[in-house]
Amino acid sequence: MDTTIPPGAAYAHAATRIDLLPPDDSQRVVLHDEVHARPPARIRLPALVVYVAVANDGISREDEWAHLCALPGQRDLPLAALNNNFLRLRLSGFTLKWERHTEFTRYSLVQPLPAHAGLGSTEPVLFPDIAVPVEWLRGIPGRVLAAIELALISGALDHVAHTLAQAKTWFGGHPVVASLIGWGESSLLVTDLRLRETGFERMLVVCPPGTSETRVGRIAARLVEIETYRIMALRGLPVAKALAPMLLQSERALADITAQLDAKTTDDQQLLDTLVAEAARIERAIAEHAYRFSATRAYHDLVRQRLTELREQPIPGTQTLGEFMQRRLSPAIATVAATAERLASLSERIARTSALLRTRVDIVREAQNQLLLAKLTRGQELQLRLQSTVEGLSIAAISYYVVSLLLYLGKALKGVGVPLNPELAAGAMIPLVWWAVRRTTRRIHKKLHAASGARPPA
Repeated sequence: MDTTIPPGAAYAHAATRIDLLPPDDSQRVVLHDEVHARPPARIRLPALVVYVAVANDGISREDEWAHLCALPGQRDLPLAALNNNFLRLRLSGFTLKWERHTEFTRYSLVQPLPAHAGLGSTEPVLFPDIAVPVEWLRGIPGRVLAAIELALISGALDHVAHTLAQAKTWFGGHPVVASLIGWGESSLLVTDLRLRETGFERMLVVCPPGTSETRVGRIAARLVEIETYRIMALRGLPVAKALAPMLLQSERALADITAQLDAKTTDDQQLLDTLVAEAARIERAIAEHAYRFSATRAYHDLVRQRLTELREQPIPGTQTLGEFMQRRLSPAIATVAATAERLASLSERIARTSALLRTRVDIVREAQNQLLLAKLTRGQELQLRLQSTVEGLSIAAISYYVVSLLLYLGKALKGVGVPLNPELAAGAMIPLVWWAVRRTTRRIHKKLHAASGARPPA
């Protein structure tokens, strides 16, 4: 039975809505209907849930739509039906649910449990009785992340030990984890978390008589989500292991750079270049893998939340699913978290070392700049002295030239009969000529400095 609430159900009669409120925010209906986006199925016992989660990187919505259209009677399925990332199809004898998430897409097929696969059977073969063609199942776009055959049956739980022994037979005698889940009328959860030749792992839930279809649907949803989120959380582990050698190398390189910085045995610029190269490598690793590490934390939180929602009660002598996950999953998550912390810590340490090295380089450069400025100042002083010397010589040369002209003028006047001693007159004019030339030169300098805004020399 389909319990999907259509989007915008609150405004199903929007045309006749009474305007008692201001206009809606553009996102109100979408955000309101998010709580109804992926409703759990209602499952009638006994049932078999065939669940497949695939990575959808590089797989478009159109690819998945084309695959859904290949199901019997779905040739006319509109692409718009997939817009909400959730679709439940009612087909002959089974129900198929499609859900697209950020990194993966889930296909959940719910069908009656084959008669030969009930409690007490010995590791029953299930894949020949799957309601969809094997070719369709094999052709799902993407790469498999999780595949589960979940059997849900009704049975009395008055003698849990006896029922658990039958469940172990159902799993072929393999070691299992088991627990009672839920409050009140608890159900029995059993799984061995083993991949079989078919690529599926198996779970078995025995529900007491009278368990509602809605509760069974919630149990099924939580179990497949736990396994999916567990796999997604563990995707950060290979990345963390691959980064370990690089992190160790970078930490050693940073320690070596710090030692050289303290010993002052290497050129600062060379150290700075090496440090910049290490910083670039670490920042690249952070940019490439930060999302994976944060996703690991988020998926791990979801696993713990779903385990809490199961409300497991231990069965004497048997490990619960939560305990198994805690012992097996926690070290992997701790490794990922430690790697993320090492990356962040290494980035901060490199930044501090870079700041220290840059400070030292800046101090050396400042000293060099001061030395260069002092040399420039001394050069300017010498240039000014030379300029003053040249200026004095120029005044003397001009004065000599003017006095020579006056001497020639005196001789010319004497030649025309003017009673004048040219040499005596020229000698008497020397102080006046020198003063006039010097004053004129100073006035020219003042005008030039006033035009350039510079302070004239004293």
